[in-house]
Amino acid sequence: MRLIALTLTLLMTSLLAQDKPPGLLGVPVNDTDGKATTLGAVQGGKVWLVVNVASRCGYTRQYDGLQALYKKYQEQGLVVAGFPCNDFGGQEPGTEKEILKFCQTNFNVTFPIYAKVAIRGNDPHPLFEKLMGKDAGHPGPVDWNFSKFLIGADGKLLARYGSGVEPGSAELAKAIEKALK
Repeated sequence: MRLIALTLTLLMTSLLAQDKPPGLLGVPVNDTDGKATTLGAVQGGKVWLVVNVASRCGYTRQYDGLQALYKKYQEQGLVVAGFPCNDFGGQEPGTEKEILKFCQTNFNVTFPIYAKVAIRGNDPHPLFEKLMGKDAGHPGPVDWNFSKFLIGADGKLLARYGSGVEPGSAELAKAIEKALK
């Protein structure tokens, strides 16, 4: 009987490990309702463009370009994900509901916006801690709002872009298209 219980435990552990999304896609995040999830909870082996966003930033206009990217590549498997952050110049002071309404009303955003995160300081959000860490392949702190991180369907960071790289740039489009192949 004990052998059967041990075998079942090992089988369940193995199955649960298979269900856990790989790499960065398995890091816990919260949606704007505060519900815990992961990027990998979205089915279908998606490629992700994670962006730290802010509503009162000089780069806020990039929401238009991010929405255009999402619309253009969504059917091929791209998900753009906005993570509001108030760490850079206090440019995202609103609540999650206010931020979501702002994005939808002013930029017709349909891509997912997640709960507000901290990036700087002693307690950065685990996703951004990993995105900035030495194991990510593109280490270093985030300098400002609208930094972009391209994550492959395997959960690995493929590329990182600063705020000045426009969502409509050829450089970013080329990297997304390569990741989607």
